[in-house]
Amino acid sequence: MKQLTSKELREFYFDFFKKHNHALIPSASIVPENDPTVLFTTAGMHPLVPYLLGEKHPEGKRLCDVQKCIRTSDIDEVGDASHLTFFEMLGNWSLGDYFKEEAINLSYEFLTSPEYLNIPKEKLYFTCFGGDETAPKDEESYKIWQSLGVDESHLFYLPKKNNFWILGSGIGPCGPDTEMFYDTGKEKCCEECNPACDCGKYLEIWNDVFMEYYCDEAGNLTKLKQQNVDTGMGLERTITVLNGYESVYDTDIFCNLKNKLEELSGLKYIDNKKSFRIIMDHMRTSTFILGDDHQIVPSNIGAGYVLRRLIRRAIRHLRKIGLSENNLVDLANVIINDYKNVYHELEKNQDFIKTELEKEGIKFGKTIKDGEKLFYKVIKHLDSNVISGEDAFKLFDTFGFPLEMTEELAKENNLIVDVKGFEEKFKEHQEKSRTIDAGSFKGGLADNSIESTKYHTLAHILLASLQKMYGENIIQKGCNITPERIRFDFNLDHKMSEEEKLELTNMVNAVIEKNIPVVMEEMSYEDAKKNNAHGTFEDKYGSIVKVYSIGDYSKEICGGPHVKNTNELGKFKIVKEESSAAGVRRIKGVLEK
Repeated sequence: MKQLTSKELREFYFDFFKKHNHALIPSASIVPENDPTVLFTTAGMHPLVPYLLGEKHPEGKRLCDVQKCIRTSDIDEVGDASHLTFFEMLGNWSLGDYFKEEAINLSYEFLTSPEYLNIPKEKLYFTCFGGDETAPKDEESYKIWQSLGVDESHLFYLPKKNNFWILGSGIGPCGPDTEMFYDTGKEKCCEECNPACDCGKYLEIWNDVFMEYYCDEAGNLTKLKQQNVDTGMGLERTITVLNGYESVYDTDIFCNLKNKLEELSGLKYIDNKKSFRIIMDHMRTSTFILGDDHQIVPSNIGAGYVLRRLIRRAIRHLRKIGLSENNLVDLANVIINDYKNVYHELEKNQDFIKTELEKEGIKFGKTIKDGEKLFYKVIKHLDSNVISGEDAFKLFDTFGFPLEMTEELAKENNLIVDVKGFEEKFKEHQEKSRTIDAGSFKGGLADNSIESTKYHTLAHILLASLQKMYGENIIQKGCNITPERIRFDFNLDHKMSEEEKLELTNMVNAVIEKNIPVVMEEMSYEDAKKNNAHGTFEDKYGSIVKVYSIGDYSKEICGGPHVKNTNELGKFKIVKEESSAAGVRRIKGVLEK
């Protein structure tokens, strides 16, 4: 089995799939453009949904990439040996080209061939979809594994919850998957122990999803017009396995960050594992969120809320090892330097990253002081020795005062905190945040329906009209589309007057009424720039891009669905114009027939 660094694994992976005629495409943003039901890109498939549904990808039918992903559902577990909030997902894709047999053969070859990972075959176990009333048992994948010499004792059929993949919304392209696991050598937890167990014996390292269905809102599956393959290999986890490490934090990925923390604190990682791990993970994730071209900032709702929580939790643990918020930028510098050659946006946006970290550090310092004042005000009026969950949550929600700090202060004052009550209030807050953010994600496109396609085309006309009104400095800061409406965010330093809204409405409708064809051309990214095609998030583009032109009015690099002619759109109407963030305005608009 080969011992590799993270850089070597990326290069090995790309080399293998390029030899098998896959085009290498860049990582997309960590903000999902095709699933407005989640805060961040949680899987490699998010950016490719339009192509899984049948859109032609400029780079062809065979692709490979490494995708930046963020999952925060297990944020409280970070600090153990394996949990991470940010991770890199290596993937290869077939968009209507090869299917199960070639996908499985490619996966097995990369995992076991001496030229690549050289994992002993006897250490690998595999699972397939066991079937249910909605989709049949995946006997084909099972037989393919057998044809490769895999013994039945290493093959398992598992139910839908284990071996069927779909977007978080439950709506969209989906299908059965086959998963590959590494046997860590731990004892079986029971006689029935299998890869579905959480005992730690089996560690998933790769997943091949066979996207052959579309799931509608009622949960009904229909066949897609093309069969696709979507695979994912977690880079951090695979590096851990290859090198025989017990923890992802022992890999080269965290080496420089760990050394910097030891240097700054004068303490050893081995003696302070939990705090070191939380700091390293949360700082890496925060740096990537801030480094994204969407420029998310810490706030009290949605993605900004997650970012704020990560930064402040990192600060709390910095304080535990004798450091402070003043060290945030020191750590961000290490992360930027480690990743700048892979993810160029980190270096490009480094000033923004550092400025926002400094600002949030100052705010949190004030938070601690204000939170302590409110804490002592609260306990003055207690009629028992219990701080209610409501009061603890008020400290958290209003001042960002961590529950752990409330508990520490309570302990110093011989009081206890109603943690269960706090958790109930926190759960309510999470649900509210999800609901709000489902309508405000940057670039969110709910589906590829006819109506959503109209609004996606409208976004191009809207941006071009705003630029003609206010200047070329106007850029799209966010766009969320459903079949019912568009929410469009853009930079502007003032509230739009009624006259300005009327002018914009008239400009957009004048373009629609001209019956202008919407023309798509494929060209190199460099040619697109020479032709003055607008592109908001440059780092996500590959070498070949799609450029959509609406006469000489609008020209944009885009991968989404579009109508053929502006006369398909209907009449544009502004429903609401409001503030979205500092210096950012939001238009909510509809198309009327």
